Amino acid sequence: MSDEKPDLKHPSGAPWRNFYGRFKGKTMRSSQQAYLDEDLEALSPGAVGWEENPTRETLDIEGLFGDRPLWLEIGFGGGEHLVHQAALYPEVGIIGAEPYLNGVAMLLGKIREADVSNLRVHPGDARHLFDVLPAGSVSKVFLNYPDPWPKKRHHRRRFVTPEHLEALAVVMHSGAELRVATDIEDYVRQTLEEVPRAGFEWTAESSADWKTPWSDWISTRYEQKALREGRVPHYLTFIRR
Repeated sequence: MSDEKPDLKHPSGAPWRNFYGRFKGKTMRSSQQAYLDEDLEALSPGAVGWEENPTRETLDIEGLFGDRPLWLEIGFGGGEHLVHQAALYPEVGIIGAEPYLNGVAMLLGKIREADVSNLRVHPGDARHLFDVLPAGSVSKVFLNYPDPWPKKRHHRRRFVTPEHLEALAVVMHSGAELRVATDIEDYVRQTLEEVPRAGFEWTAESSADWKTPWSDWISTRYEQKALREGRVPHYLTFIRR
C-alpha cells in the first residue's frame, strides 16, 4: 500500500460517507455547555476542519506532545475509555475524535475530574484528522463500539470500509496497533474482511481471543448496554504491516 495521502475533497463533494449519526442531542446541561465554552478551544489539536485549514496543513504533533508516541481514539462516546488510557499512560499523547457534541461535553467534564494533560479533542469527523496528521505518526488507534449501521444498505457507512481504512493506514506507522471493540456479529465479519485488505494483520489465533478484552481495558457504557441486552462483545487487535 502506498503511503501517499489520498486526494480528499471538501465534505460538500466528499467521496466518503459519514460513519456517524447525529451531531447533538436534544438537551445539554448548563454544566456541559460550560465545558464546551471554557475548555474545548484550549484542548484543540490545531486547525483540522476545512474552514480553518483549507490547504490541509499538517498538524504540529511535536508541538502538541513533544516526542511522546501519538495515539488516536475514533468516536470516544462519553470519553471514559479515552480518559482512562490518558491517565494510565501519561507518557503518550492521545487525540480523541467525536462529532457528537454531547459526548464531547461529557469527555471535557471527565478531563477536569481526572486532571490529565496529555489529551487533545477534535469535535468532528476523524477522516478530517487523517488528512492533516503526518504520515506514519500514529502508533495506536482505538475504535470502540462504532455505530453499527445495522441495515444492509447502510453498511457502506461503517468505519471499516476501504475509504476510511486506507486513509487510516497512511497515518499509522509500521507495527502500529489497531483495536476494534464491537458487539455486532456482522461488524466483526466485515472488520475481519476489510481491515487486513487495508494493510493490517489480525493477531488472534483462536475464536476465544475475540471475547477477551485487553489488559488495560475499561468497560464502557456501550459495553454494559450490550451485556444487558444479551450481545457478546468482541475485541479484535490488528498490527499495521
